Amino acid sequence: MEHGFPSKFCLLLLLMNVFGRSVDANLTVEQKIREDSDLSQFYALLENNVVANSTLQLRSCTVFAPQNSAFQKYNGAHHQDLVLYHMTNSAQNLNVLGTSVSSELEGNPPLWITRTRDNNREEIYVNNAKIVTHRSNYQNTNINKKQVLHIVDDVLEPVWSISQDLDVNNPDAFQFLNRSENLNLDKHRVRSFRQRVQVTGKSELFKAEGRYTFFIPVDEGFQPPPRPEKIDGKVIDGHIIPHKVLFTKPTPSNKEYETLAFTDMLKVTISFSTETDNKGSKKTYIKSHTIVGDQTHSTGVVLAEIVKGNIPVKNGVVHLIHRPLMVVDTTVTQFLEDREDGPLYKFYETIRDTGGDFMDRITRLRELTLFAPSNAAWEDSNLNSLLRDRTKIQEILNMHLVEQKLTLDKIISNNQNQLFQIQTSAPRRSLYFNVVQTGGNKTLTVEGGGVNATVIQPDIAAINGIVHIIDRVLGVPFTTVGRKLATDPMINKTNFLGIQENFNYQLDDMRKRFTYFVPRDYAWNRLETRYPSAHKKIFMKDFGYHVKQILERHLVVADVSYTMAELKRMSNETITLPTVRDVLKLRVKENDNSYYIEWNNEWVHVFRPDVECTNGVIHVIDQVLVRESDIVVTGGAPAPAALGLSTLITLGLSILTARFLL
Repeated sequence: MEHGFPSKFCLLLLLMNVFGRSVDANLTVEQKIREDSDLSQFYALLENNVVANSTLQLRSCTVFAPQNSAFQKYNGAHHQDLVLYHMTNSAQNLNVLGTSVSSELEGNPPLWITRTRDNNREEIYVNNAKIVTHRSNYQNTNINKKQVLHIVDDVLEPVWSISQDLDVNNPDAFQFLNRSENLNLDKHRVRSFRQRVQVTGKSELFKAEGRYTFFIPVDEGFQPPPRPEKIDGKVIDGHIIPHKVLFTKPTPSNKEYETLAFTDMLKVTISFSTETDNKGSKKTYIKSHTIVGDQTHSTGVVLAEIVKGNIPVKNGVVHLIHRPLMVVDTTVTQFLEDREDGPLYKFYETIRDTGGDFMDRITRLRELTLFAPSNAAWEDSNLNSLLRDRTKIQEILNMHLVEQKLTLDKIISNNQNQLFQIQTSAPRRSLYFNVVQTGGNKTLTVEGGGVNATVIQPDIAAINGIVHIIDRVLGVPFTTVGRKLATDPMINKTNFLGIQENFNYQLDDMRKRFTYFVPRDYAWNRLETRYPSAHKKIFMKDFGYHVKQILERHLVVADVSYTMAELKRMSNETITLPTVRDVLKLRVKENDNSYYIEWNNEWVHVFRPDVECTNGVIHVIDQVLVRESDIVVTGGAPAPAALGLSTLITLGLSILTARFLL
């Protein structure tokens, strides 16, 4: 029996936890809170509130108790009745919590419950506070009244009145708007939006019973003066998400929710995202996406920062935002300058500190697309030395600018039948796009100067262009030649052959400098069309020795790597470069902003020049550098000079096949 006791005891603990019981079941909820040192700040509020004490002594209740760390980051009002907003008048375990419960605060404002799943694990939130589930579900009976205790990681804050003369208890969104001057909204005012709601006859939307998420722009966001007139009824509809109460923490990033402006003629969604500001704090942004617009409502994305969020009201939640949604009335320059700690402040600082005419040019351009690196993208340590080189950083900035409008849909459309590329403002520097589809989601990647970046926020609309936020700074290499080869979808076949023959192993060596002329998949497909038998054999292991010889011809190893501009300057005459196999003799010419190399009396197009890597450079070419002598022929075969390449390869393969049969 003694040996069986521990396992039985563990089973008892497990059963108690599953059924919402605790090993301290002899303690009342009040005693449990008092004895928990991590709940001391909440208990200080509790013991000083007569109503809360009375409830715990006489009635059934549920208590959502914030841990001490929640109070340390709380900067809201320490109202004497704050504790009552953390209590309900019924006892509810986690498994029976519905979508909302009524609090004990005067007016019984609701506490909104959200359930999410993360890695197949359920998370439960009350308003914007996460319930610490492993410390929750404590229950006991006090004078035959069931009571339950849950622990939360944030202080729950209701709407507070700052006026002694006005009673504001449990307001709906319209009452919130109508009495906003008497509410504790920090420095924010919402008179301008309230006026537009009244003028457009949309007041009833904010009074409606149910579950809604309301986005209300503050007065500062109504500048410049023409903007207020653009807030029509449809725009106001685009500030409301019906049937959902979305607090910032439990709402997934980049998930689009239909607004009241999602109709047959107009389709507008809203999604949430987060960014880190220059002080290391997390900021939450919302973006309205006008998927289908009309004559007065432009398609595209408008980004707005939540300046005060998670304000619970009777019919949902209110978020105050720094500017109206759906309204496209700023230039790209104004968007960059809009927030000194906004989602692109580091990009703007780099432009400003570098000097040059980059900002002047994007201000003058009537049409442009800016691929703007996020704040996080500038934290790459590879950028430290680069930012001190003004000439280089100006070239890199120009690589992020395209002098025409490119929406996500336009890029995807142009990428259907061939890889879409576009010239940037940097001379002879293009961007290359690839669309990756996972399920029903499409992710756009853009490659420039050897860097492959993901578009994390497409289609921010401006009067004179489009801004796409990307997750890396283009033109600043951060991978080796070998790693770039392994991750670039355009050169899969060359990478595959290099893996088969262990050829790629050397390409991660940081002690060497490589210049690699890499045939893209298109080049291998051309070879297959002309010589199908040879192509088939090359991609079989039996032909490995010859494959390695072919790859060696494409790889130059020297003390330095060579850009195409440098090779062109060197190639007034034929230049000789040391390859892994022997030497590579070629000439270089430039025509229509494209480079060509002459090899074996043929001009080969350089499809993507200067893909920079940390230990070299890749030039992606349109043809495989292969010649007749790459196929070894023995026996009584005719001399190579007497044969065409097709005949020679076919004969060579026949001899090899015969050898394997023997």
